[in-house]
Amino acid sequence: MKSIGEVAARFGLPTHVLRYWEAEGLLSPARVGPRRRYTDADVHRVAAILVAKEAGFELADIRTMLTARSAADRAAMAARQRERLRARIARAQAALELLDGDCRHDDLMACPHFQDLLGRQLERS
Repeated sequence: MKSIGEVAARFGLPTHVLRYWEAEGLLSPARVGPRRRYTDADVHRVAAILVAKEAGFELADIRTMLTARSAADRAAMAARQRERLRARIARAQAALELLDGDCRHDDLMACPHFQDLLGRQLERS
């Protein structure tokens, strides 16, 4: 069994993050008196939370992923996450497209690449 400080240090997290995840229903460490004690299974769960957060999952979806009683519940959450991820990718691609123009004009509005982007936006609107 590990203390909250040991687990937090292992992952480079402040201890309040582990307490917050517990309050949000993502963790449920054992208690020895007033102290939280983390098992190896708890440590693996912290790693799973971090993997999901790095992938862009929201805490509510991580909770669903970790606590869902059926594959169908996890699949519904995954579908929502896929749509959010597709939207993020589209925004990132739009940002790259804007930056790829590498406009050398002093006036951005005179840049042919930027004018093309504006034209496409006006067509969509």
